[in-house]
Formats: sequence, C-alpha cells, structure tokens
Amino acid sequence: MPNILLVEDESAIADTVLYALRAEGFAATHCLAGHEALQVAREHTFDLAILDVGLPDIGGFALCRELRRDRDLPVIFLTARDAEMDRVLGLELGADDYVVKPFSPRELVARVRVVLRRVTTSVGMTSAGMTSAGASQRHGDFEHDSEGKRIRYRGRVLDLTRYEYGLLAALLSRPGAVLSRGQLMDRVWGDALESGDRTVDTHVKTLRAKLKAIAPEVDPIHTHRSLGYSLEIS
Repeated sequence: MPNILLVEDESAIADTVLYALRAEGFAATHCLAGHEALQVAREHTFDLAILDVGLPDIGGFALCRELRRDRDLPVIFLTARDAEMDRVLGLELGADDYVVKPFSPRELVARVRVVLRRVTTSVGMTSAGMTSAGASQRHGDFEHDSEGKRIRYRGRVLDLTRYEYGLLAALLSRPGAVLSRGQLMDRVWGDALESGDRTVDTHVKTLRAKLKAIAPEVDPIHTHRSLGYSLEIS
C-alpha cells in the first residue's frame, strides 16, 4: 500500500484529498505546515509527497528541497496560481507533476497513480540494465554508470535530479543523434499528464548549467531548431 504525505494548510481541501486517496487504497498522512511535515518524514517513510506551494511557514519549494536531502522522493505540487514562474521553479526542482487549484480530488489521485507507476517503471528499467550493461560506459568526456544511476563529466560526478539524469542518459544512449522533444518526453517522463515541450526545455537549461559549471568553454548539448536536441561527444 503506497504511503502518501499530504502537506496542505487548508483543512477543507485536505479532507477531500485524504478521502479520495484512502478510498483508492492509499495510506495518507496529513500535515498542516512544512515544519510538521519534516518531523513526520523523519519518523516515517513515504512513497510520494503532495505539497502545497503556499504553505504558511517554509513554503512548498523549500520543503521539497528538505524532504529530498536524503532520498529522491516523488513530489506533486499544488498551487492556487497558474503562474509560469511557479511551474518553472517546480520543474527545476524536479517536480513530478503540478496541479492548479481548484482541482478534482479524483484527478489528483489519477496523477498520483501515474507518478508512482512511472517511478516504478524507471526503477525496473534500471534493474534490467544492471544485468546487461554492467560496468560504466565511457562516451568521450562522459562516463555513465547505469547500475548506480551516476554520470561523470570530465571526471566529476554530476549532481542530477531524477529527470536531469534521465534526460542526459537518453542523449548518451545515442550520441550525435537528434532526439525530438516528444521522444525525450516518452523516454524520460513517460505518461505524465501535464508535461510538455517546456518541461524538456527547462531541464535542458538546468542540465546545461551543471555541465558549464565544470567546463564553461563548451556546450555538448546542441539545440536543433524545430527538431530537438543532440549530445555531441568529444
């Protein structure tokens, strides 16, 4: 039974979400504020967190960073605003989905199922790769350890979110080939309900920044206008 952490300061919204989650067979714990959620997360293990962006204390984005310090916890953000900046910030944090209030609790539960299924599939693919891939593979300045889900660039391990890792791994799987945004969405984000071209572009931007922090003089990720992206191996 998946265990869900819900952090929402509006009790009426929380009650309807909790009812919908539990009716579908999920275990669910509700916290009214971020600091309470951090304490609960230290005492219990959760499979996914639903976080309100506008919490009264530390806020949803800061809470996400804290919850993910020790593990890669899937996160769905709730917000009262459909602001592009909020969406971009959420994507840069590696959000798994983003739901704007008002929303249908049944739709939110459907999104929870999609995210959990996507995470499980990703883990399964990695496990399968452990048998066939084995040791790290070198591609020019990159070294990909598919078993450990780590990528080194010029000898340094990259600190990547789940989706940054998936994006770079997809590009590394076919060096030099142009992969469309649609192909990258299918390989990395699967059947995410709200993801689109902007999701890919935002993660390419954050990935480029991490590569440039190591080698500012080069940009191995090439943009092909109206086509997609490729990774050039030197």
